[in-house]
This record gives sequence, C-alpha cells and structure tokens, in this order.
Amino acid sequence: MHILLTRPLEDCSEMIIKFQSLGHQVSHLPLIRIEKVNYEEINFSEYGGIVFTSANAVKFLNTVKLDKNIKCFCVGNATENKARSVGFQNTIAAEGNVTNLKELIIQSYESKNKELLYVSGETISVDLDQQLLSEGFKVKRIINYRVDHNQKFDEKFVNELKLNMPDMVYVYSQNSASSFLNFMKIYQTENLWMNTNLMCIGEKTSSILNEIKWKKIFLFNPGEEEFLLYKI
Repeated sequence: MHILLTRPLEDCSEMIIKFQSLGHQVSHLPLIRIEKVNYEEINFSEYGGIVFTSANAVKFLNTVKLDKNIKCFCVGNATENKARSVGFQNTIAAEGNVTNLKELIIQSYESKNKELLYVSGETISVDLDQQLLSEGFKVKRIINYRVDHNQKFDEKFVNELKLNMPDMVYVYSQNSASSFLNFMKIYQTENLWMNTNLMCIGEKTSSILNEIKWKKIFLFNPGEEEFLLYKI
C-alpha cells in the first residue's frame, strides 16, 4: 500500500519506519512548519493544573521551574505521551478531542478556586479557555507556538506523486487541510485523488477537503493510524 504522511518529519518519523517495516511504501509531504512563540514568564506556583491540546504545546513549554506533579490534562494519548516524556507524573488524557477534554476537566479538576494554565498554539479550533470560563473555572491561556504553511514543494517529488498516487493520506489538522488543498490547486492535482482514502482527525478537518473527490473519508484519533490500515 502507498501511504502519504503530511506532518513535519519529527512528528511522523517513527510512523514512517513502522509503516515501512510492515511492507508499505511511504511518501512524506510536510504541509506545515511549527515555530516557537516567545511568551511571558510564567509563575507556575499560581496554577493548580495545566492543560495541553497538542504535543507541540508541551514541546515548546519551558518546564524547568514547573512542578511535574501538577495535574496535567491532555487532549489525547499522543499529547499525554509527550507530557510524560518531559517528566509530568500526574497526567490524564481525553479521547483525542477537545470536547471530551473539557468534560474530563469539569469532572476531574476539583480546585476551581485555583487557576488552570492552558498552553496552546496561536490557532485553535475550539475556544476551550472560554468554555471553561463559562463553566466557572479560572483559566489563563498561554500561546507558545504557531503554524506556518509550506508554500513550495520539490517538483520531482510532485511529479512522482502524480504518477503513483497514494492509497491513503493522513491529515491531522485544519491548518494542514488548508495547506493540502492549496497544494492540490497549485500543482493541479485536484482530480487525481479518486482512488485515495482520506484519513482525517475530526470533521472540521475533513470538511475543508470535501470539494475533492476521494475514494472514502475516515475520521480517526491519534494512535489509530495503524488500525486504519486494516479498514480499507
């Protein structure tokens, strides 16, 4: 099977190796770049819990002065794994979407009088901080990374892709979906995906690519990538 992965290389290198070990052909089309954003110094002692909606938020947070036993809420398993890899001990993960994460916080965070620190990217699909504020929580949002869209791609790679279209492609965010659609229009590949299965995280991501004719569209959560191989 020919699989196209679209995340930055550092985020999908293990998956490339895994899929190749299973005998699949893997192509890599990084659609976005993740860049650190400078943020104000944080007095971590003021917070009773910390919330991450992506592994990148964990990656770009300076945790040297942070008590790693703080209650740490993560949107899904991949984010939780990243949090644990940098030393967080008291982690709890939702099932890969922000709605579930909000309910998890409502049910599990008992110190409503102590502020939550919400660390995220510049662009978010759900205003989690505002929703928690409306539920009576105290929340401070810190932005520590942004997404830039790749505009130029290797012409040789694009030409080879046109001759050997993938059987499936994984798209992880609305930002990536927008970049992917832009890529298709720049290189005039809009009509070449009819035999490709589109794998998307969430309906909002897939809706951006609905104008393209796909074989099938599947929604998935991080960590289910290999499982999806056996569904098509």
